[in-house]
Amino acid sequence: MDSYLIQVNGHRDHAAMLDVHLKTNGNSIPLGKVKGWKPRWAVRASEMSKKTFNPVRAIVDSMKVEPNPKKAMISLSLGDPTVFGNLPTNDEVTWAMKEVLDSGSCNGYAPSVGYQSCREAVAVYYTCPEAPLEAQDVILTSGCSQAIELALAVLANPGQNILVPRPGFSLYKTLALSMGIEVKLYNLLKYPEKAWEIDLKHLESLVDEKTACLIVNNPSNPCGSVFSKRHLQKILAVASRQCVPILADEIYGDMVFTDCKFKPIATLSTDVPVLSCGGLAKRWLVPGWRMGWILIHDRRDIFGNEIRDGLVRLSQRILGPCTLVQGALERILHRTPPEFYHNTLSILKSNADLCYTALSAIPGLRPVWPDGAMYLMVEIEMEHFPEFENDVEFTERLISEQSVFCLPATCFEYPNFFCVVITVPEEMILEACSHIQEFCEMHYQRAEGAQDLECDK
Repeated sequence: MDSYLIQVNGHRDHAAMLDVHLKTNGNSIPLGKVKGWKPRWAVRASEMSKKTFNPVRAIVDSMKVEPNPKKAMISLSLGDPTVFGNLPTNDEVTWAMKEVLDSGSCNGYAPSVGYQSCREAVAVYYTCPEAPLEAQDVILTSGCSQAIELALAVLANPGQNILVPRPGFSLYKTLALSMGIEVKLYNLLKYPEKAWEIDLKHLESLVDEKTACLIVNNPSNPCGSVFSKRHLQKILAVASRQCVPILADEIYGDMVFTDCKFKPIATLSTDVPVLSCGGLAKRWLVPGWRMGWILIHDRRDIFGNEIRDGLVRLSQRILGPCTLVQGALERILHRTPPEFYHNTLSILKSNADLCYTALSAIPGLRPVWPDGAMYLMVEIEMEHFPEFENDVEFTERLISEQSVFCLPATCFEYPNFFCVVITVPEEMILEACSHIQEFCEMHYQRAEGAQDLECDK
C-alpha cells in the first residue's frame, strides 16, 4: 500500500513560497506551486561566514583615529617582514623561482597535496633520527595559515573544543569559531621568571571528553618566547596523560637568538601524535608566496590512515599551493646559504636589543625580552595612565598624538599590553621609541601611594 505525505518546503521568512509534493513509496512527486506563489530574492550569508570573526581586524578597524599630520606614521604592527625592504630574501631563493618560471615546467595543476618530489624535499630537510619523515608524511599547503586550517578541520568536529594559548595568535580562534569549534584559552605565565611558559595546571584543567587537540605555538607570536626542552617535555606529558594530539604551530622554528635553541616538539615524544605546521613565510622572508606544509608525526600509528586520508580529502578543496613555488622548493630549502639565516637573526636581535633598552627606560612601560620570532610584548602599567581605560585607548592615542601604531594586546586576549614588531629598520625603531617616550612622559602619573610616600619624606 502506498503511503502519502504532503511535504511543504519554503523559507521561514516567506510563508507564501510553498512547494507541495506527493510522496509515494519513497519517491517525491511535485504537484506544482501553490496558487499565488511568487518568487522573491532571499539570498543570505552562510552561517559559517557569520561565525567568522578576526579579533585583530575587529579591534583595528574600530580604531577610527587619524595619525598626527605633523609626524610621519610608523607602523610597528605588521607581521610582514618585507614591508620596509630592509629584510630581502636571499638571491638563491629568487633565482630558484626565476629558473622554474623560465622553464615553463610548473604551469599546470599539481596533486592537491603537492608534487611528490617537493614533499620529498621537505621531508629530507626536516627529518631527523628523533622524528623521521618521509614524503608521505608531508602535506603541502597554501601558506602556514592553510596548514593550520586543514589540521584543525581534520582533528575537530563542530561542538568539540581546542586548547589555545593566551596570549596567542588570533587566527586559531578565527578558524575554530567559523567551524563551530569551541575555543578554550589556556594561560601563559607572566615574565620574567616563567618567560611566557604554559600554565600546565590550568591547561590540564581545561581538558574534557570533547577536547580535540592542543595548539602549541613555539616560538611564539606575539610573545617572542621560545620554550625550553624541559618545558616542552612537560607539555607532552600533559598531552600523553590526557590522550590529546598536538597541533604545533612552528612557523618561526629556528628563528631564535644566539642564547636559545629551538627544539621541534615532535622530536621529544614517540607516543603523542603531532601535526606540525610550518612554511617559507618567515624564515625565508617570502610570506606572499604562500607556501606551507603539515608534517605528520605519528610513530605509534594513533592518527592511522583516517587522519592522513582526511588531510588528503581536505586538501582537494583548493588543489594545493602555487606550483611555481613548489618547483623552486627543493633549491630554496637546500641551497639557501646559512649566512642568510644568520644575518636575518642578527638584525632581529639587534632590533630587539634597541627596542627593549629604549622602552625599559620609559616610566610606566615594562617590555618583555624576546628570545626569537619577530615580536616583543610590552606591559602598560595602567595605574600610571589613569586617563586611558585600557590598552586599546592607549594605543589609539599613541597614533593620534605620535603617529606610532602598535597592536593592543587585547587582540591576543591579553589586555593592558601592546605588541611591537621588530622587523622595521633600525632608524624607525629608534624614532618610534622616542615618540613613545614623549607620549608616556606627557601622560604618566605617579600612583597615589607613591606620592604620599614622597610627601612623608
